[in-house]
Amino acid sequence: MTGDAVVLGLRPARLPSRGLAYCLDIAVYLSGYVAVAVGLAFATASLDEAAQAAVAVSGFVLGLVGVPIAVETLSGGRSLGKLACGLRVVRDDGGPIRFRHALVRGAMGVVELLLTFGAVACTASLVSERGRRVGDVFAGTLVVRERVPRQQVMPVPPPPPWLAGRFTGLDLSAVPEGLWLAVRQYLTRMGQLDPQVGAAMAARLADDLAARTGAPVPAGVPAAAYLMAVVHERQSRDAARAFGPAAGAVPGAGAGAYAPAPPPPAYGTPAPFGTYGTHAAPVPAGLPAPATPAPAPPAPGRGTGFAPPG
Repeated sequence: MTGDAVVLGLRPARLPSRGLAYCLDIAVYLSGYVAVAVGLAFATASLDEAAQAAVAVSGFVLGLVGVPIAVETLSGGRSLGKLACGLRVVRDDGGPIRFRHALVRGAMGVVELLLTFGAVACTASLVSERGRRVGDVFAGTLVVRERVPRQQVMPVPPPPPWLAGRFTGLDLSAVPEGLWLAVRQYLTRMGQLDPQVGAAMAARLADDLAARTGAPVPAGVPAAAYLMAVVHERQSRDAARAFGPAAGAVPGAGAGAYAPAPPPPAYGTPAPFGTYGTHAAPVPAGLPAPATPAPAPPAPGRGTGFAPPG
Protein backbone atom coordinates (compact mmCIF):
# COMPACT_ATOMS: atom_id res chain seq x y z
CA MET A 1 0.00 0.00 0.00
CA THR A 2 1.53 3.27 -1.14
CA GLY A 3 1.07 6.67 0.45
CA ASP A 4 -1.62 7.46 -2.14
CA ALA A 5 -3.65 4.41 -1.02
CA VAL A 6 -2.73 2.43 -4.14
CA VAL A 7 -2.39 -1.32 -3.65
CA LEU A 8 0.61 -2.76 -5.48
CA GLY A 9 0.52 -6.36 -6.65
CA LEU A 10 4.09 -7.21 -5.58
CA ARG A 11 5.08 -10.63 -4.25
CA PRO A 12 7.82 -10.34 -1.60
CA ALA A 13 10.78 -12.70 -1.88
CA ARG A 14 11.29 -15.13 0.98
CA LEU A 15 14.41 -16.41 2.72
CA PRO A 16 15.23 -19.41 0.46
CA SER A 17 15.27 -17.43 -2.78
CA ARG A 18 17.06 -14.51 -1.19
CA GLY A 19 19.64 -16.82 0.37
CA LEU A 20 20.33 -18.50 -2.97
CA ALA A 21 20.70 -15.13 -4.71
CA TYR A 22 23.11 -13.92 -2.01
CA CYS A 23 25.20 -17.09 -2.26
CA LEU A 24 25.60 -16.54 -6.01
CA ASP A 25 26.50 -12.88 -5.46
CA ILE A 26 29.02 -13.55 -2.71
CA ALA A 27 30.66 -16.30 -4.78
CA VAL A 28 31.19 -13.86 -7.67
CA TYR A 29 32.38 -11.06 -5.38
CA LEU A 30 34.77 -13.34 -3.48
CA SER A 31 36.24 -14.67 -6.71
CA GLY A 32 36.88 -11.13 -7.93
CA TYR A 33 38.23 -10.06 -4.56
CA VAL A 34 40.68 -12.96 -4.40
CA ALA A 35 41.95 -12.21 -7.90
CA VAL A 36 42.42 -8.53 -7.06
CA ALA A 37 44.01 -9.32 -3.67
CA VAL A 38 46.60 -11.62 -5.26
CA GLY A 39 47.46 -8.95 -7.81
CA LEU A 40 47.78 -6.30 -5.09
CA ALA A 41 49.97 -8.60 -2.99
CA PHE A 42 52.48 -8.92 -5.82
CA ALA A 43 52.28 -5.22 -6.60
CA THR A 44 52.87 -4.10 -3.00
CA ALA A 45 55.55 -6.65 -2.11
CA SER A 46 58.19 -3.93 -1.88
CA LEU A 47 56.17 -1.78 0.55
CA ASP A 48 56.27 -1.95 4.33
CA GLU A 49 53.72 -3.88 6.41
CA ALA A 50 51.60 -0.82 7.25
CA ALA A 51 51.15 0.07 3.61
CA GLN A 52 50.36 -3.53 2.69
CA ALA A 53 47.73 -3.68 5.47
CA ALA A 54 46.14 -0.43 4.29
CA VAL A 55 45.98 -1.67 0.71
CA ALA A 56 44.48 -4.99 1.87
CA VAL A 57 41.75 -3.28 3.93
CA SER A 58 40.96 -0.90 1.07
CA GLY A 59 40.70 -3.80 -1.36
CA PHE A 60 38.42 -5.67 1.04
CA VAL A 61 36.07 -2.71 1.52
CA LEU A 62 36.06 -1.90 -2.17
CA GLY A 63 35.53 -5.47 -3.36
CA LEU A 64 32.91 -6.68 -0.86
CA VAL A 65 31.13 -3.41 -0.01
CA GLY A 66 31.70 -0.86 -2.74
CA VAL A 67 31.19 -3.17 -5.71
CA PRO A 68 27.82 -4.57 -4.47
CA ILE A 69 26.60 -1.01 -3.82
CA ALA A 70 27.63 0.10 -7.31
CA VAL A 71 26.07 -2.97 -8.93
CA GLU A 72 22.71 -2.48 -7.19
CA THR A 73 22.70 1.23 -8.02
CA LEU A 74 23.55 0.84 -11.70
CA SER A 75 21.34 -2.21 -12.30
CA GLY A 76 18.28 -0.84 -10.52
CA GLY A 77 18.36 -3.42 -7.71
CA ARG A 78 19.19 -6.49 -9.79
CA SER A 79 22.55 -8.04 -9.03
CA LEU A 80 23.76 -11.17 -10.79
CA GLY A 81 22.30 -13.52 -8.17
CA LYS A 82 18.97 -11.67 -8.03
CA LEU A 83 18.80 -11.65 -11.82
CA ALA A 84 19.33 -15.43 -11.87
CA CYS A 85 16.65 -16.01 -9.22
CA GLY A 86 14.16 -13.51 -10.66
CA LEU A 87 14.39 -11.03 -7.76
CA ARG A 88 14.72 -7.27 -7.58
CA VAL A 89 15.19 -4.65 -4.87
CA VAL A 90 12.57 -1.88 -4.95
CA ARG A 91 11.43 0.86 -2.63
CA ASP A 92 8.48 0.41 -0.31
CA ASP A 93 6.29 2.26 -2.81
CA GLY A 94 7.39 0.00 -5.68
CA GLY A 95 9.75 2.48 -7.33
CA PRO A 96 13.39 1.82 -8.31
CA ILE A 97 16.09 2.25 -5.70
CA ARG A 98 18.78 4.93 -5.79
CA PHE A 99 22.31 5.25 -4.48
CA ARG A 100 21.27 6.09 -0.93
CA HIS A 101 19.12 2.97 -0.68
CA ALA A 102 21.94 0.78 -1.97
CA LEU A 103 24.42 2.49 0.36
CA VAL A 104 22.32 1.81 3.48
CA ARG A 105 21.71 -1.80 2.45
CA GLY A 106 25.40 -2.36 1.74
CA ALA A 107 26.55 -0.75 4.99
CA MET A 108 24.11 -2.79 7.07
CA GLY A 109 25.01 -5.90 5.07
CA VAL A 110 28.56 -5.76 6.39
CA VAL A 111 27.25 -6.30 9.91
CA GLU A 112 24.31 -8.63 9.36
CA LEU A 113 25.76 -10.67 6.49
CA LEU A 114 29.56 -10.68 6.63
CA LEU A 115 30.43 -10.23 10.32
CA THR A 116 27.67 -12.52 11.64
CA PHE A 117 27.76 -14.91 8.67
CA GLY A 118 24.15 -14.11 7.82
CA ALA A 119 22.65 -15.07 11.20
CA VAL A 120 21.12 -11.64 11.85
CA ALA A 121 19.78 -11.36 8.31
CA CYS A 122 18.18 -14.82 8.41
CA THR A 123 16.54 -14.14 11.77
CA ALA A 124 15.18 -10.77 10.65
CA SER A 125 13.89 -12.22 7.37
CA LEU A 126 12.07 -15.03 9.19
CA VAL A 127 10.48 -12.65 11.67
CA SER A 128 9.50 -10.00 9.11
CA GLU A 129 6.09 -10.32 7.47
CA ARG A 130 7.52 -9.43 4.06
CA GLY A 131 10.86 -11.21 4.47
CA ARG A 132 12.94 -8.05 4.94
CA ARG A 133 16.33 -7.94 6.63
CA VAL A 134 17.60 -5.10 8.84
CA GLY A 135 19.19 -3.28 5.91
CA ASP A 136 15.87 -3.27 4.06
CA VAL A 137 14.10 -1.81 7.09
CA PHE A 138 16.60 1.04 7.47
CA ALA A 139 16.78 1.73 3.73
CA GLY A 140 13.03 1.51 3.15
CA THR A 141 13.38 -1.19 0.49
CA LEU A 142 11.82 -4.53 -0.33
CA VAL A 143 13.00 -7.52 -2.36
CA VAL A 144 10.23 -8.74 -4.67
CA ARG A 145 9.83 -11.51 -7.20
CA GLU A 146 9.86 -10.39 -10.83
CA ARG A 147 9.16 -13.77 -12.40
CA VAL A 148 5.78 -15.03 -11.21
CA PRO A 149 4.44 -18.33 -12.59
CA ARG A 150 1.72 -17.71 -15.14
CA GLN A 151 -1.68 -19.05 -14.16
CA GLN A 152 -4.49 -19.83 -16.55
CA VAL A 153 -7.56 -17.76 -15.70
CA MET A 154 -10.88 -19.43 -16.43
CA PRO A 155 -13.74 -17.14 -17.46
CA VAL A 156 -16.90 -16.93 -15.37
CA PRO A 157 -19.74 -18.76 -17.13
CA PRO A 158 -22.56 -16.50 -18.37
CA PRO A 159 -25.94 -16.59 -16.62
CA PRO A 160 -29.04 -18.14 -18.23
CA PRO A 161 -30.77 -15.85 -20.74
CA TRP A 162 -33.95 -15.69 -18.69
CA LEU A 163 -32.00 -13.99 -15.85
CA ALA A 164 -30.55 -11.20 -18.02
CA GLY A 165 -31.40 -7.79 -16.57
CA ARG A 166 -33.16 -9.18 -13.51
CA PHE A 167 -30.67 -7.79 -10.98
CA THR A 168 -30.03 -4.35 -12.44
CA GLY A 169 -31.39 -2.60 -9.33
CA LEU A 170 -29.44 -4.72 -6.82
CA ASP A 171 -27.22 -2.83 -4.34
CA LEU A 172 -23.74 -4.38 -4.55
CA SER A 173 -21.81 -1.74 -2.61
CA ALA A 174 -21.72 -3.75 0.64
CA VAL A 175 -20.30 -6.93 -0.89
CA PRO A 176 -16.61 -7.31 0.14
CA GLU A 177 -13.90 -8.23 -2.33
CA GLY A 178 -13.21 -11.47 -0.49
CA LEU A 179 -16.74 -12.69 -1.16
CA TRP A 180 -16.48 -11.71 -4.84
CA LEU A 181 -13.25 -13.67 -5.10
CA ALA A 182 -14.81 -16.73 -3.46
CA VAL A 183 -17.80 -16.58 -5.82
CA ARG A 184 -15.60 -16.24 -8.91
CA GLN A 185 -13.39 -19.12 -7.81
CA TYR A 186 -16.44 -21.33 -7.29
CA LEU A 187 -17.97 -20.44 -10.66
CA THR A 188 -14.74 -21.16 -12.54
CA ARG A 189 -14.23 -24.53 -10.79
CA MET A 190 -17.75 -25.77 -10.18
CA GLY A 191 -17.44 -28.27 -13.01
CA GLN A 192 -14.60 -29.98 -11.15
CA LEU A 193 -16.48 -30.36 -7.86
CA ASP A 194 -18.69 -33.15 -6.63
CA PRO A 195 -22.35 -32.29 -7.39
CA GLN A 196 -23.44 -32.43 -3.75
CA VAL A 197 -20.43 -30.47 -2.50
CA GLY A 198 -20.86 -27.91 -5.28
CA ALA A 199 -24.57 -27.46 -4.54
CA ALA A 200 -23.90 -26.93 -0.84
CA MET A 201 -21.13 -24.44 -1.57
CA ALA A 202 -23.31 -22.54 -4.04
CA ALA A 203 -26.15 -22.33 -1.52
CA ARG A 204 -23.83 -20.99 1.17
CA LEU A 205 -22.30 -18.40 -1.15
CA ALA A 206 -25.75 -17.35 -2.40
CA ASP A 207 -26.95 -16.86 1.19
CA ASP A 208 -23.88 -14.75 2.02
CA LEU A 209 -24.34 -12.67 -1.11
CA ALA A 210 -28.05 -12.16 -0.43
CA ALA A 211 -27.29 -11.10 3.14
CA ARG A 212 -24.81 -8.49 1.88
CA THR A 213 -27.14 -7.11 -0.77
CA GLY A 214 -30.23 -7.07 1.46
CA ALA A 215 -32.37 -8.88 -1.14
CA PRO A 216 -33.23 -12.59 -0.83
CA VAL A 217 -32.57 -15.07 -3.60
CA PRO A 218 -35.62 -15.12 -5.92
CA ALA A 219 -37.81 -18.19 -5.59
CA GLY A 220 -37.21 -20.83 -8.20
CA VAL A 221 -33.73 -19.54 -9.14
CA PRO A 222 -30.91 -22.07 -8.59
CA ALA A 223 -28.07 -20.88 -6.40
CA ALA A 224 -25.41 -21.29 -9.11
CA ALA A 225 -27.51 -19.38 -11.66
CA TYR A 226 -28.10 -16.63 -9.09
CA LEU A 227 -24.35 -16.30 -8.52
CA MET A 228 -23.68 -16.16 -12.27
CA ALA A 229 -26.27 -13.42 -12.79
CA VAL A 230 -25.04 -11.26 -9.91
CA VAL A 231 -21.37 -11.58 -10.95
CA HIS A 232 -22.33 -10.74 -14.52
CA GLU A 233 -24.21 -7.67 -13.29
CA ARG A 234 -21.17 -6.53 -11.29
CA GLN A 235 -18.90 -7.00 -14.32
CA SER A 236 -21.33 -5.04 -16.51
CA ARG A 237 -21.33 -2.15 -14.06
CA ASP A 238 -17.52 -2.13 -13.88
CA ALA A 239 -17.32 -2.10 -17.67
CA ALA A 240 -19.86 0.73 -17.86
CA ARG A 241 -17.84 2.82 -15.37
CA ALA A 242 -14.61 2.17 -17.24
CA PHE A 243 -15.76 2.52 -20.85
CA GLY A 244 -19.14 4.26 -20.61
CA PRO A 245 -22.59 2.81 -21.30
CA ALA A 246 -22.85 0.58 -24.34
CA ALA A 247 -24.24 2.33 -27.40
CA GLY A 248 -27.70 1.07 -28.26
CA ALA A 249 -28.31 -0.78 -24.98
CA VAL A 250 -31.98 -1.32 -24.25
CA PRO A 251 -32.93 0.04 -20.80
CA GLY A 252 -34.08 -2.69 -18.44
CA ALA A 253 -33.05 -5.52 -20.76
CA GLY A 254 -29.80 -6.19 -18.99
CA ALA A 255 -26.24 -5.95 -20.19
CA GLY A 256 -25.60 -7.20 -23.66
CA ALA A 257 -29.11 -6.48 -25.01
CA TYR A 258 -29.21 -4.04 -27.90
CA ALA A 259 -31.96 -2.46 -29.94
CA PRO A 260 -32.32 -3.77 -33.49
CA ALA A 261 -30.93 -1.57 -36.22
CA PRO A 262 -33.59 0.37 -38.22
CA PRO A 263 -34.24 -0.96 -41.73
CA PRO A 264 -32.67 0.94 -44.60
CA PRO A 265 -34.97 3.44 -46.35
CA ALA A 266 -36.66 2.35 -49.54
CA TYR A 267 -35.51 3.65 -52.86
CA GLY A 268 -36.94 7.10 -53.56
CA THR A 269 -37.67 7.93 -49.89
CA PRO A 270 -36.55 11.44 -48.95
CA ALA A 271 -33.37 11.52 -46.88
CA PRO A 272 -33.63 12.48 -43.19
CA PHE A 273 -33.53 16.10 -42.24
CA GLY A 274 -30.05 17.54 -42.26
CA THR A 275 -28.44 14.81 -44.35
CA TYR A 276 -26.94 15.24 -47.74
CA GLY A 277 -28.04 13.55 -50.91
CA THR A 278 -30.04 14.06 -54.06
CA HIS A 279 -33.41 14.30 -52.29
CA ALA A 280 -34.62 17.54 -50.80
CA ALA A 281 -34.63 17.70 -47.01
CA PRO A 282 -38.14 18.00 -45.49
CA VAL A 283 -39.04 21.16 -43.61
CA PRO A 284 -39.25 20.76 -39.81
CA ALA A 285 -42.60 21.28 -38.12
CA GLY A 286 -43.42 24.89 -37.24
CA LEU A 287 -41.45 26.50 -40.07
CA PRO A 288 -43.03 27.93 -43.26
CA ALA A 289 -42.36 26.08 -46.43
CA PRO A 290 -39.91 27.83 -48.70
CA ALA A 291 -41.33 29.43 -51.83
CA THR A 292 -40.74 27.51 -55.00
CA PRO A 293 -38.82 29.68 -57.44
CA ALA A 294 -40.53 30.27 -60.79
CA PRO A 295 -38.81 28.73 -63.77
CA ALA A 296 -36.67 31.13 -65.74
CA PRO A 297 -38.11 32.09 -69.19
CA PRO A 298 -36.21 30.65 -72.09
CA ALA A 299 -33.81 32.84 -73.94
CA PRO A 300 -35.28 34.45 -77.10
CA GLY A 301 -34.85 32.42 -80.20
CA ARG A 302 -33.45 29.35 -78.52
CA GLY A 303 -35.26 26.05 -78.41
CA THR A 304 -38.84 27.39 -78.94
CA GLY A 305 -39.18 27.58 -82.73
CA PHE A 306 -40.83 31.05 -82.44
CA ALA A 307 -39.34 34.06 -84.28
CA PRO A 308 -40.19 37.48 -82.80
CA PRO A 309 -41.72 39.99 -85.16
CA GLY A 310 -39.47 42.53 -86.78
